[in-house]
Amino acid sequence: MNSSHDATPRSIDAVVVTYRSASTIDACLQRLREADDVRVIRVVDNASDDDTLAIVQRHALADTRVRFVANPDNPGFGVACNQGAADGDSPWIAFVNPDCLVERDTLARLRAHAQTAPPMLVGADLVGEDGIRDAAARRRDPDFAALLRGALRTKGAPTQLAIEIDDGRPLQRVDAVSGALMLLPRTLHTRLGGFDERYRLHAEDLDLCRRARLAGATVAVANDVRVIHVRGVSSRSRPWFVEWHKHRGLWRYFATFEAPQRGAPVRAAVFALVWVRFPIAALRAWSRSRD
Repeated sequence: MNSSHDATPRSIDAVVVTYRSASTIDACLQRLREADDVRVIRVVDNASDDDTLAIVQRHALADTRVRFVANPDNPGFGVACNQGAADGDSPWIAFVNPDCLVERDTLARLRAHAQTAPPMLVGADLVGEDGIRDAAARRRDPDFAALLRGALRTKGAPTQLAIEIDDGRPLQRVDAVSGALMLLPRTLHTRLGGFDERYRLHAEDLDLCRRARLAGATVAVANDVRVIHVRGVSSRSRPWFVEWHKHRGLWRYFATFEAPQRGAPVRAAVFALVWVRFPIAALRAWSRSRD
């Protein structure tokens, strides 16, 4: 059994936000407990109604580094991430989705990359169980003009955001990495004020990465650090809810970063596009969840 110890310059606090994560949280926590330099594993549960908390409690009894809080409701992903980060004081913070399965050296290798050009927010090469690499691991800022040109193509947004993988570079600079797994210095997280808690679900990672770059930080993905990401474990149970907040997040992102530079006609067109697209995307997500 491992125990807590004083923070060192290498120490990492791992933050895991759960919601109906019973199918993967056991493996996620076991791997984090075995990972190098992890000082605290902070689990913040957003009112799961399955066996998630029972599994987390078992790990907490076996390892004093595992701490958890059970929120009485679901305040959102960003709020929970900030809750978990505030509980620790290690110089590094890793946000790890409960469906990400890290290797023993994953977080240490991400930290080593981040130390090459401080301050840096770094993500990993996320790969599904089917071996397909996740396009969300390396993205550009949303291009709302391109979204308008693409009109109602429901698959347009991910395609437009994806950046081509450059395996010739172990560390590839990008506009944004996936919030499913990211590591950054605590000092940077504090300077940014953490995640913007106005986002409920989705786009908060795009927002955090953009604000990090605006603050002078580098955002990059470690192409040589591969992590299995079992995508959509909790979202499959609530496709309409997830799609609603995904589109709401896109609108908030646009309102935050782009709308002030756009005229009223463009703002109205983007608003219309986002919300006309929502029922189409939600229906498709619902259909996939029924398969």
